[in-house]
Amino acid sequence: MRIARFAAGGDPQYGIVELAEDNGKHPQTVSVLTGDPIAMPVQLTGERFELDAVRLLAPVIPRSKIVAVGRNYAAHAAELGNEVPQTPLTFFKPNTSVIGPDESIVYPSASRELSFEGELAIVIGRICRDVPTDRVSDVIFGYTVANDVTARDLQRTDGQWSRAKGYDTFCPLGPWITTHQSVEEVSDLRIRTTLDGELKQDGRTRDMVFGIPEIVGYITSFTTLLPGDVILTGTPEGVSEMVPGQEVRVEIDGIGVLRNSVASSAPGDGGTA
Repeated sequence: MRIARFAAGGDPQYGIVELAEDNGKHPQTVSVLTGDPIAMPVQLTGERFELDAVRLLAPVIPRSKIVAVGRNYAAHAAELGNEVPQTPLTFFKPNTSVIGPDESIVYPSASRELSFEGELAIVIGRICRDVPTDRVSDVIFGYTVANDVTARDLQRTDGQWSRAKGYDTFCPLGPWITTHQSVEEVSDLRIRTTLDGELKQDGRTRDMVFGIPEIVGYITSFTTLLPGDVILTGTPEGVSEMVPGQEVRVEIDGIGVLRNSVASSAPGDGGTA
């Protein structure tokens, strides 16, 4: 099932996306739900929109936090000259960094080296702490596509990553959340990132140093996760710079395609959207 958050001329709504490949009965539509399926029980309202007639939004706005895992692909760690960590290397991104499909990543005026990082994202579905690795599937609502945008020069000079990864627009998510997939089903998915159509990243989730059970178990050993929190699971090798005017496209098989353009910041605004 694909859960989307969208706008059809009014307030944001949630719905179930039906693609032509599903059953052929309602190709490319979204069926409206009564509320937020992460927060409450929902029902179909009976209203349906053509998918190309609505604007897809970020499928979730984390209520509290985004927890990301760095250097979780050995080849990516190596391309940046880093060692593979012995335990998951985690950091936080603010929920204000989230944007949706087809929204612009704003290139901050403070940076001269902006990179994309295509990633699989986990959406948490319930309050959880100290989750055993064999119970991780119980706390996952679904999965979506993410781009962990990074001001690489600021990451090097600051000595920590809050600013480099925390600017507004630095966490594109979308196009929807896929649910009812087991941890095993998402443990060997292909991730591809293209920049203006040129393939830059081409990896598989099976190459993660720490798998989904280990990641969720580790994060919940030190912090409580809330419904709607998002975990970014790391990026494969092939990260590179992007500049204003370019389009970055992250595709994960079985999940979806996330597209975003890069825009210049307004003069003197410090790079915020």
